[in-house]
Amino acid sequence: MKVVVLGASGFIGTGIVRALAQREVQLRLVARRPTPVPADAVAEVETRAVDLREGVAEHVADADAVVHLVAYTDGGWRVADGDKTAKRVNVGLVADLIEALRSRPTPPVVLFSGTETQVGLADRVRIDGTETDNPLSAYTRQKLAAETLLKDATRDGVVRAVSLRLPTIYGEQGDRGVVAFMARKAFANEPLTMWHDGTVRRDLVFADDVTSAFLAALDHADVLAGRHYVLGSGVGVPLRKVFELVAAEVSAVTGQPPVPVVSVPPPGHMEPTDLKSVEVDASAFREVTGWTTQVSLEEGVRRTVAAVAGS
Repeated sequence: MKVVVLGASGFIGTGIVRALAQREVQLRLVARRPTPVPADAVAEVETRAVDLREGVAEHVADADAVVHLVAYTDGGWRVADGDKTAKRVNVGLVADLIEALRSRPTPPVVLFSGTETQVGLADRVRIDGTETDNPLSAYTRQKLAAETLLKDATRDGVVRAVSLRLPTIYGEQGDRGVVAFMARKAFANEPLTMWHDGTVRRDLVFADDVTSAFLAALDHADVLAGRHYVLGSGVGVPLRKVFELVAAEVSAVTGQPPVPVVSVPPPGHMEPTDLKSVEVDASAFREVTGWTTQVSLEEGVRRTVAAVAGS
């Protein structure tokens, strides 16, 4: 099997690359910046450092499976309305990908990284993927548009696409994710700030568990194809608790008192979903694949803080 990872050097991509490198596959890693090849790789690994806006076809035309992780944001999972570059990357590359795979004799598998915020303001805290989508931002509208293209292409027999809608992700790559961001602030002895009273809940999933979800989707693509699936632990944790846990773990490293967790006025770019509590029922995905989260919040925060401390 030839597996192509688009966005291989990113937050999610690095973990997926490490896991796929342990399989006996042909692995092509495509990203704007060079992607390190795991030293213990079993797979045959090829790396390409390219800007995919210049062309996708030559990198995926011979693929049996594509893991599509490329996304354009302003650095905070947000996109300005009317940003043509964002639309080109977030939607246009998916359209290009579908056209590039159209001539394959067997429809290739495409795994797509969506977001649970595509649903918008659901009428319930616990979501399971059956809700009516009502995306409220440019980024989530673009994610939904790309996902719809892949569902249509699956219906037409061009690809076998699975969209995994991701929750709040954090992990040991110290430059990404809200937990790492707050850990860096705590190490700088700065207060950890919230745009609310701290009762807003989030379903946080450690990056290793996201990696295992993508591999499970790859292994069960024939059953999963043509649908989207929400991922989560099933537990919504108040953000004040999350940030206090970060402050305590940083304190254990530095020997200094934990920094305070405080409420501040929200910025002008706040979106309605920023104040909406969410927990995710991933039973539809679990029933097919057996996937569940394995890393507890306490362990995940400890590992993330340790990674930030060592960076």
